[in-house]
Amino acid sequence: VNEQIARLRYAKPGIGLISPPPHHDIYSIEDLAQLIYDLKEVNPTALIAVKLVARRGIGTIAVGVAKAHADIITVSGYDGGTGASPLTSVKYAGSPWELGLAEVQQALVANGLRERVRLQVDGGMKTGLDVVKAALLGAGTYGFGTAPMVALGCKYLRICHLNNCATGVATQNEELREKHFHGSAERVERFFRFIAADVRERLAGIGAKTVREIIGRSELLEQIEGETEQQRSLDLRAMLADASIRDAKTSRKNMWARNRRLHRSVLAERIAAETFSVVDQREGGSFSYPVNNSDRAIGANLAGKIARAREPYQETIHLRLTGSAGQSLGAWCVNGLDIDITGECNDYVGKGMNGGTIAVRPPQDAGYDIRHAPIVGNVCLYGATGGRLYASGSAGERFAVRNSGATAVVQGVGDHACEYMTGGVVAVLGPTGRNFGAGMTGGFAYVLDQDRLFVDRYNTELIDIERILTESMEAHVYYLREMLQEHVHYTGSEFAQELVTDLRDFLPYFWLVKPKATQVHELIDTLNRAA
Repeated sequence: VNEQIARLRYAKPGIGLISPPPHHDIYSIEDLAQLIYDLKEVNPTALIAVKLVARRGIGTIAVGVAKAHADIITVSGYDGGTGASPLTSVKYAGSPWELGLAEVQQALVANGLRERVRLQVDGGMKTGLDVVKAALLGAGTYGFGTAPMVALGCKYLRICHLNNCATGVATQNEELREKHFHGSAERVERFFRFIAADVRERLAGIGAKTVREIIGRSELLEQIEGETEQQRSLDLRAMLADASIRDAKTSRKNMWARNRRLHRSVLAERIAAETFSVVDQREGGSFSYPVNNSDRAIGANLAGKIARAREPYQETIHLRLTGSAGQSLGAWCVNGLDIDITGECNDYVGKGMNGGTIAVRPPQDAGYDIRHAPIVGNVCLYGATGGRLYASGSAGERFAVRNSGATAVVQGVGDHACEYMTGGVVAVLGPTGRNFGAGMTGGFAYVLDQDRLFVDRYNTELIDIERILTESMEAHVYYLREMLQEHVHYTGSEFAQELVTDLRDFLPYFWLVKPKATQVHELIDTLNRAA
């Protein structure tokens, strides 16, 4: 992880990262549908692609993805792939793209969904014959990775992850790149021109003028006999079956420009109608709305509008909400947008936020224990790179997973909080669940441990914990006090106010949680940047 990669990944140079990190916001098709919804809210013109591994049952998953309104489905075969992949994955993960593509095409056609989505395929494609076969099996676009890399000079040594690529293709080592890399864009261009010429010849051979004419025409394929007894024993008739035979009106190719959503929050439409003109005029203002749990990704559409402004947005739009917000409140929040809600929120609060402030407080007449009651759901601040979240209550599981720059104060968290965190500051003013800080490589956290149970609940692999009572930790005392004061300001938390008033009495119960590779001077730098 060099300086450039660290900057792009919001991480620290020299400290390894888990790549790719697990998608802890996706555990069901409903979670995936929510992510697609969030992405379309923040950028309504974007095409959303979902990549699926070719394997048995992929057709059922593809149907769910199409119903979740993805625009592109990519079927990825077991061949090809990065040279950094574990050998066990290369040998035993996935199946040929032909099998996966055929199953997806048949499932989408049988359910009347093929016309909605674009179908793409990749996984070791190398020739024009591969492209034509993929088109006949239903794909409209085709991904090449390994072959163009070989055209650039890759010798497939499978040491991409070691920074020692002998041909200088996959390395940050400038010496290796300068001495051994001799590739050029023209080589790749020439490779694809050969592919295109091959495709043209094969299209002419079957009497077609364009690739689009043959998409889904699986009847033009036939199984060859095979050279060995094992090959001759294969029966591929099911793979070549035409799923549209039962209904001649069912399309076998993509007909829609985008897989449009059928349902959108009425509140989101109202907010857009009332605030977009304010953004265009580069003004601020306060807008109040009731919200309920069917209103999803509130604020995401407005955040996208602000982010697309040509110049930095100097004013602030305040959304003041009352009620129970649905999934993804404040997702992708940016500077210029503050969200204040009196009530409670579901999962994914502040997902991917880059700036702004989200404050969640209970109603004044709440008839429950305000300090310990859940007020936000699971996976809040997932992938956040900035901004602030203040919640006067407890959060669910996986709070601040992959947080890379956001500041947060919450009064309790569930299991796996601060997992894979690479930056930012989190203060937990109450109990935590198990596995706190697993995979944490940056940022730090304050944990109030009045029950003295935290020593058994944090993940010891990558983080250390220590008290903040020594003089060298005085900067943390000041910064913690500031965080608590901000929390009181935004949420009115009586418990946080008690901590501010008697902080010196509570300090013996606070833990500082930091990655083992982080030095004290780095923590001070983080404090200064956060301030």
